[in-house]
Amino acid sequence: MTAEDRHTRNGEIGPAEWLAMNRTGSFDWDLDTGTIDVDASGLLVFGVTPDAFDGRPLTLVERLDPDERAALDGVVRRAVTSGEVSYTAHFPIPQDDGPPHWTHVQARILRSPDGRARRIVGVVRDTTAEVTRFAFVQELEKRRERQTNIVERTTTALSRAVTVDDVTAALTGPGGLARLGADGLALGLVENGSLNIIALSGESLDVLNDLRIRRLDRGLPLAEAVLSGRPRFVSSFPSLGRDFPELAPYLERLEFQAACYLPLVAQARSLGGMALFYRGRTSFNADERNLALGLAAIVAQSLQRAILFDEERELATGLQATMLPRRIPAITGGEIAVRYHAAWSGRQVGGDWYDVIPLPRGRVGIVVGDVQGHDTHAAAIMGQLRIALRAYAGEGHAPSTVLARASRFLAELDTNRFATCTYAQVDLGSGTLRAVRAGHLGPLIRHIDGRVGQPKLRGGLPLGLATVFGDEEFPETRLDLVPGETLVLCTDGLVEQPGSDIETGLAALSEAIKSGPPQAEALADHLSERLWERWGSGDDVALLVLRRSPDPGTPRAPRIHQYIHQADPQGLSDARAAVGQALRDWGMPELADDSELLTGELLVNVLLHTEGGAVLTLEVLPEPVRRVRLSVQDRSSAWPRRRTPGEAATSGRGLLLLDALASRWGVEPRGEGKAVWCEIGPAPMPADATANGS
Repeated sequence: MTAEDRHTRNGEIGPAEWLAMNRTGSFDWDLDTGTIDVDASGLLVFGVTPDAFDGRPLTLVERLDPDERAALDGVVRRAVTSGEVSYTAHFPIPQDDGPPHWTHVQARILRSPDGRARRIVGVVRDTTAEVTRFAFVQELEKRRERQTNIVERTTTALSRAVTVDDVTAALTGPGGLARLGADGLALGLVENGSLNIIALSGESLDVLNDLRIRRLDRGLPLAEAVLSGRPRFVSSFPSLGRDFPELAPYLERLEFQAACYLPLVAQARSLGGMALFYRGRTSFNADERNLALGLAAIVAQSLQRAILFDEERELATGLQATMLPRRIPAITGGEIAVRYHAAWSGRQVGGDWYDVIPLPRGRVGIVVGDVQGHDTHAAAIMGQLRIALRAYAGEGHAPSTVLARASRFLAELDTNRFATCTYAQVDLGSGTLRAVRAGHLGPLIRHIDGRVGQPKLRGGLPLGLATVFGDEEFPETRLDLVPGETLVLCTDGLVEQPGSDIETGLAALSEAIKSGPPQAEALADHLSERLWERWGSGDDVALLVLRRSPDPGTPRAPRIHQYIHQADPQGLSDARAAVGQALRDWGMPELADDSELLTGELLVNVLLHTEGGAVLTLEVLPEPVRRVRLSVQDRSSAWPRRRTPGEAATSGRGLLLLDALASRWGVEPRGEGKAVWCEIGPAPMPADATANGS
């Protein structure tokens, strides 16, 4: 390359260009005679020798492309006929031995007093060098704009990357290679003396899968760049194979012509290396090398930030994990599943927790709670509060006492933090739950018919605040869990959707519970997939699912259970229909009508005269004569009494119907309440008759 060429490439003007740019001539065109006088320099610009010039304007432009010639003629005619005093024109003149020369004409029109054009005088100039220089500068600007765009887009994509996985996704995901201006990428991290390739992107690069994990030595170009700290720009893959024989067998299958191997260094720490591969490039100029080094610096800084985040996250979640139960105890009469989802915000972990506590007399305590704040301090307080609450519950205190003492404990920690929770003592043998709530979400219950209810639990103040304000009252609510029913407890992270109120989230949770599988573990997985992925990971979530074991009886003596809420009139109708359908399914349709009628009477009596719901049980008694037994359990200790209704009375006939339709009936105590039962079908045979074979 000559010095003149180098000046041209740098946007400077060489001597030859200067002469060309100053090749300027003049002309005088007599419009009356149709002749034109052009000086020697002007003829040189037009590419016409003095000997060949005949004074005609057409001779000057006969080498022009017909379209260019017509355009030039149009410019002159418009200027002459419109009364203008000047015009300019810019056009290329084809050459026999190279690209066209660009010519610029500046002319003035001389007119007679009456306005008629008589002469045109002007200058003609060769502007080829100017056009060439402008094209060069324009191309240079486009190239620099492309490089700036690559840097800006890569920086923007990586600015949103939080973890190492985020960084690799930004580089290898949709549009990643285009942002880098490359056709392939390999990204490796230094870990324990090895170079681990964590990302390969680009066609044919999968042939390098065998080299993903290697000791950090100079046997491969990327490792050599990492160890030396110097980039390597490769324009010939055969030469790369000679320098790195171990890589040679793979190069033939790589569909690239050039590559650059770049060390990734941040704050004097070698993090790894990045290789960029190109198909249509055979060299790297200074700008392209600087661009590659700039991209490596951007990626290195993003990786350093992501590695630090991952390390902090591991520390924070490790601390949080130590505060949660290591295992959930096995329970009799049901199944429990728990899930914990940690928010992704560095060390900003939360204080959500869950626990399952074995209690005296075969009961179990379940709790889900949330300590105020999203930091390691909240996690530490959560651990202390969980242990304290567990201890109070294990001593056998009533649920209200457990929360009162837990509130006092939290206040005495003097942390200025409060906590919310829901705690319940569960007797799976009887299905009785005694639940209390401290500023927390109440439970949801999935009934065996698929409906999902949200029992109203009276609540107290959050733990800690209750003691500060001198109000440690935590009203207790009793619930009945029918065999096969499922109770769900969670923290607010599961139901709080950004931009929406909590009722919307609770409705979505109810729908997810309703559509999920019945088993506790499967339902917990279902809720995790439906809600955590939908709403992101902005908050911690604790989830506990408790299911009481179903009690279907046996094929010969089947059984169903159903809970009817006091404020659910539709539930009464559904219960009657369920009883009739069950008897038809069990091959006893002749008893369906009487059973439906008595079901309604027993349930109405409970729903009208007690303060809670009722548990309905329908079972088949196969021996000695197959019949059915209805039982309705409530929480009232008041027993039904027989009345004599008048003709206009609207109630008081329930026990009369029992006498008329049931073969026998009775009332028996059940814990804090009672159960009214009746049997429908043939009356049981006396014991002596059975003994005599009658």
